[in-house]
Amino acid sequence: MNTTDASKIRVAIIGSGNIGTDLMVKILRHGRGIEMAAMVGIDAASDGLARAGRLGVATTAAGIDGLLAMQGFSSIGIAFDATSAGAHARHHELLQSHGVRVIDLTPAAIGPFVVPAVNLDAHLDAPNINMVTCGGQATIPIVAAISSVTPVHYAEIVASISSKSAGPGTRANIDEFTETTSKAIEVVGGATRGKAIIVLNPAEPPMIMRDTVYTLSDAADRQLIEDAVEAMVERVRRYVPGYRLKQRVQFDDMPAGIGVSDSRAALKTSVFLEVEGAGHYLPSYAGNLDIMTSAALACGEQIASLLKGS
Repeated sequence: MNTTDASKIRVAIIGSGNIGTDLMVKILRHGRGIEMAAMVGIDAASDGLARAGRLGVATTAAGIDGLLAMQGFSSIGIAFDATSAGAHARHHELLQSHGVRVIDLTPAAIGPFVVPAVNLDAHLDAPNINMVTCGGQATIPIVAAISSVTPVHYAEIVASISSKSAGPGTRANIDEFTETTSKAIEVVGGATRGKAIIVLNPAEPPMIMRDTVYTLSDAADRQLIEDAVEAMVERVRRYVPGYRLKQRVQFDDMPAGIGVSDSRAALKTSVFLEVEGAGHYLPSYAGNLDIMTSAALACGEQIASLLKGS
């Protein structure tokens, strides 16, 4: 374990864009058991690096190589990667060689998928954990809640975000978004088959992140499903206060043979969500970015607690 302070684990953020900068602000304001050690970028003129410098955080514009060369690198216990799926593979390899735990905010999916409200406890020891995607963080808890009541044969999620909150990294990773989210719906959410769709909405004024979850499952007690969904929403709200249901859970009976493997009737469940950002660094409509940084912070705090106890 790399740490120089018995009370806090030192962390680095790789990626000085919107996600990395918002995460830094959250750590500086609210981080429990962790402290900022370094902000890493590749654009010396980026607002993220400038802001980090003003806040007293060590910076480098030389990317991962600059981080490795920084004085005090050996004291870093956790690194958050907020760059791109393509860059993460090299970052992972280098950080692992130095024993640094990695929290991956890209869709690279090298480590296990983690959604804090669903399965963080199962992966606290993993050297690298993947935060799936913004759409996955918002919708997979709902799929998991329904799966806890009845087998889910198909789950489809639609994440609609403001085009203004989709930066170059998000746009470059659209294909990885759909692939990673679809897989995580199955692996973490428990659906037999998952599908993910992302919509970049150019509306003005910018719209708050909206997410829709559709599932086809075996017939089940509707009240039990609704109770499970509402309980899961409250679990997510513990670390994402702007996460909420837009309306009550909706149900539709489906004809026999649709959504299931035999002649049994199926149940379609529709859940409509909204994610409002906390406004720490990003506008409140950028809930898609806020839920990623909030989930990553929740993971970092739990991993730090484990590291301090080791």
